[in-house]
Amino acid sequence: MVGVAVDPSQADQLSSARNPMIKYMLKTRENHAKEQDEDYSHVFRRKTRFEMFRLSAIAMAIEFAYAAETSFVSPILLSIGVDHKVMTMAWGLSPLIGFFVSPLLGSISDRCKLRWGRRRPIISILSFGIFCGLILVPYGKDLGVLLGDVGYNYTDTAETVVSNITSFVSEGSVAALVAAAGSEVATGPTASDYKYAVILTILGMVMLDFDADTCQTPARTYLLDMCVPEEQPKAMTMFALFAGFGGTIGYAIGGVDWESTHIGSFLGGNIPTVFGLVTIIFVICYFITVTTFREIPLPLMEKDELLRPMSDAAVKKELKKDNNAIYYIQETTQLELQMVADDEKRAEAMQGSYQNGYSPAMEKSRKDLETQSVAEPPVSLSAYLKSIVVMPYSMRMLALTNLLCWMGHVTYCLYFTDFVGEAVYNGDPTAPPTSEAYLRYEAGVRFGCWGMSIYAFSCSIYSLSVTKLMKWFGTKAVYISGMIYYAIGMLILGLWPTKWGVLVFSTAAGILYGTIFTVPFILVARYHAKNCFRMRNGETLPLKQARGLGTDVAIISSVVFIAQLIVSVSVGPLVSWMGTTCAVLYASTVMAFLASIAAMFVMYV
Repeated sequence: MVGVAVDPSQADQLSSARNPMIKYMLKTRENHAKEQDEDYSHVFRRKTRFEMFRLSAIAMAIEFAYAAETSFVSPILLSIGVDHKVMTMAWGLSPLIGFFVSPLLGSISDRCKLRWGRRRPIISILSFGIFCGLILVPYGKDLGVLLGDVGYNYTDTAETVVSNITSFVSEGSVAALVAAAGSEVATGPTASDYKYAVILTILGMVMLDFDADTCQTPARTYLLDMCVPEEQPKAMTMFALFAGFGGTIGYAIGGVDWESTHIGSFLGGNIPTVFGLVTIIFVICYFITVTTFREIPLPLMEKDELLRPMSDAAVKKELKKDNNAIYYIQETTQLELQMVADDEKRAEAMQGSYQNGYSPAMEKSRKDLETQSVAEPPVSLSAYLKSIVVMPYSMRMLALTNLLCWMGHVTYCLYFTDFVGEAVYNGDPTAPPTSEAYLRYEAGVRFGCWGMSIYAFSCSIYSLSVTKLMKWFGTKAVYISGMIYYAIGMLILGLWPTKWGVLVFSTAAGILYGTIFTVPFILVARYHAKNCFRMRNGETLPLKQARGLGTDVAIISSVVFIAQLIVSVSVGPLVSWMGTTCAVLYASTVMAFLASIAAMFVMYV
């Protein structure tokens, strides 16, 4: 889905609360919005902290759902007979769908003409998909039994083995039988024992994963639409904080042994309890957000310029007017200085080319101003795909770096709890439910959830400080150091899988996620703000290809789908080949090191 990014230069120009021009334009729009059939004045005023909380609540809800999914889907699939190869491939279905569907949903959202608005209908559809996924994943096994699954009975299998041993003793074939019995018990359940359960669980996983990934963009866009420009950086910080808080608490819920509590006994165990609590929290947060503010319908914005969002182009257009209503503006803003410089350049060009009452430079200047006043059109799938194929070098390297980062990070997120259960706790997900091996695996999964809770918390803290670190040490140093720290942490944890390592090096995953959640988008915004996609000898070279900020943000965002698809088809065979789930962390290490090398060739403006 195409998101809305805050251009740093635009934020500088529009964020000054003391700028009388901005105050005048916002007040004019606020008063005009009050006169409509519905009051839309809230779009053009500052928001309180409580209102920011309500707008950001959906971010917390999405992370709650995502935490439950990444913690328990892999163990659930393994417990119903799906082997590692098929399980990892199942994770590839969601990104395969999302890569093509997300930009279409973005285009639909930009063009939606419903009275309810443009963003909330998409948020509601995707939230319903998340809700269905939260039901299907924990109860897929039970629903499969109702549909006719045979299941796998460990008790019957053991009794059959004992009976066969007794009958074969008289025939002198005990050794052969014991070997055969051992292989039968070790095999455990297979996917054929839970045909319907496997289908329903994977369906729920795809719905949950795709909708949770995709819903963040319209939720973020709805937040930005409701905030005035000067509040947008604060709004994004609030959104990131709530997302981190949701992930922290969501993973912590998975780390509790609910079976020893009354709630867990009532709901039927750890997994149903975790998903039940997450579902309740998700529904509440969804209603909190979508009932916060009404959106201005698209038909009204198309007809009335004063109902459109504030933009850099709108401010420039207002400054071009001879408006006596704002004659009291005495201070010179950065934007006005830039406009004066632009006017001087235009005047010089006009003097050199004006002939017979017609100036090509004047005509071009007029067209440029008209172009600036028109909002960026929605991104179609064809334009989106063309922008991927034909990219300047700066965007190609940034996209490649982000792809490698996501491959390293997704490997950690999707398979980490399984790694802790098997490699750290020496458990077995296919063992009988009451066996020591299976109980160790369950304990490992819960402990892995605590590690991922630390990962989410460290991500939210790091996201708050990453912009300051970029000012102190430079964007390049911050970008690359986050990748190297993650690679080293995953390598140490893979070589020495210990409990303390799970907790300590989960912070590395949080720092990497905080890095790829912010730095690439800041760089894209800078490319567009300065119209600088190519440089030679320190000079900016013009780019013949017209590129939209929304399209490039969508490209950088969508590499997560490609990363998850590649990881899903490669990690399973890698684990089978190496014979250990430590292969997951080795793969993360390699991807992060490759990303740090690619980041050295990224253009830092």
